Amino acid sequence: MALFARLRNESGRGLLRGLAARPQTHFRAFTVKAETQTGHKDVTTNIKAEHNENVIWSDALLTKEERQEFLGAKNKGATLYITGLSGSGKSTVGAALERMLLEMGIHAYRLDGDNIRFGLNAGLGFSAEDREENLRRIGEVAALFADSGVIAITSFISPYRESRDKARDIHKKSDLPFIEVFADVPLEVAESRDPKGLYKKARSGELKEFTGISAPYETPVNPEIVIKTAELSVEDSCHKILDQLKEMGIIQV
Repeated sequence: MALFARLRNESGRGLLRGLAARPQTHFRAFTVKAETQTGHKDVTTNIKAEHNENVIWSDALLTKEERQEFLGAKNKGATLYITGLSGSGKSTVGAALERMLLEMGIHAYRLDGDNIRFGLNAGLGFSAEDREENLRRIGEVAALFADSGVIAITSFISPYRESRDKARDIHKKSDLPFIEVFADVPLEVAESRDPKGLYKKARSGELKEFTGISAPYETPVNPEIVIKTAELSVEDSCHKILDQLKEMGIIQV
């Protein structure tokens, strides 16, 4: 109610137009009338969804660069897509990297494969179709994080090149940096770690279609970053990624 009262008090100009008039902001000027809400004309586009022409894209009132400026960010929004076998260190490195970035004042958030299945993808199983849908959703969610100015760190096995390429394409269409990080580790090392006991189940036949044992893992052809987690410590792996992010201009510290 307070918000609507403030809108009425703007005498027809609208709260957001009042913000736009301030010199420190860069919003495109538009009008929101309390009675008609005509300001939708500035956010409604003619971009229709391929799957449903009645779904219309709603545009932002600022660019990615303006968002970064308003946030006072030391980074560009981007996605670090960490892929590798189970036990390759994806989650461990991802969690450590997230903390390092935040300690540096960098906006970052980790999207972990198992964690996503607790909520957003709880209804998906492990059939080929569900696995692909799982990765499609995470590609879309990571792109939203990146668009908001956050460095999204995803930790998923993501065994097939095609699904990784699809995630890259999602980002490319929105001009968002997508950085594939290959957690490279020999199968025998990953199996010896077996943090969740999954390799043991796969070897016994209890777990079917397990990547690396009874299902393939397609090695990335040209990843932006490779971390050999059997040779590098977690800290060294993180620093290698940080160095690359600095070189790419994703972080400015």
